[in-house]
Amino acid sequence: MTHRPARSRAHHSRVRPRALLAAGTGILATASLSLALTGSATARPATDRPVALDSTTVTPAGHSYAADLTGKATFKAGSVTVTCTVSHATGQVPDAPANTNASGPVGNGISAPTYSSCTTSMPGVRATIETSGAWGVSMQNGASITAGLTIPTGGFVLKTSGLATCTVTAAPTGAAVVSGTWTNGAPSTLGFTNASVPVEVVGGFGCPTSATTSTFNANYRVADTTDPASQITVTG
Repeated sequence: MTHRPARSRAHHSRVRPRALLAAGTGILATASLSLALTGSATARPATDRPVALDSTTVTPAGHSYAADLTGKATFKAGSVTVTCTVSHATGQVPDAPANTNASGPVGNGISAPTYSSCTTSMPGVRATIETSGAWGVSMQNGASITAGLTIPTGGFVLKTSGLATCTVTAAPTGAAVVSGTWTNGAPSTLGFTNASVPVEVVGGFGCPTSATTSTFNANYRVADTTDPASQITVTG
């Protein structure tokens, strides 16, 4: 009787967890992308398999684009609603082949959106919005095209002044993904309807300090700035 089998078992016990870890990493990455698009972290039984995502291609590859607000953007926290009529952001479709994902979304960084010409639902109260940090957007092809707007930690700060001095910080403890929809067209549009955003509100009288979420509504027209005759399009 020798100790060779014992060494063999020990060797396999070290190798197998590493192999399982490598396989699990891919599964977790797929699940993370799915959660980012839905904005939901609902727990699933351990036996559930990851949902397969459709392939996604964003074109034209490498083209820059501008997203401009159409109509109004509203932010509602508690009983207070802030309405802005001007908002702008820019981005660039990833170069090929990164503009295609065979089993998930395609994303890219965007400039921190600007918001101006803002009013509040409270008489005598003014509002300004400051944005910062690394924002991003991802598109997922499917029966309906979904979109996820990533707000970096503390990347959106709304301040009011006048009869009520409040500070509303979005994504106060960590980056947050806001769920929206993409519609191909001429130009294509990116929309958010009653999207929930985690917030922290501080301030005195008149400030909705008990609010932990804000409802966001906005619709953006997305135009190709590299070639104005082209359209930014999401397909499979």
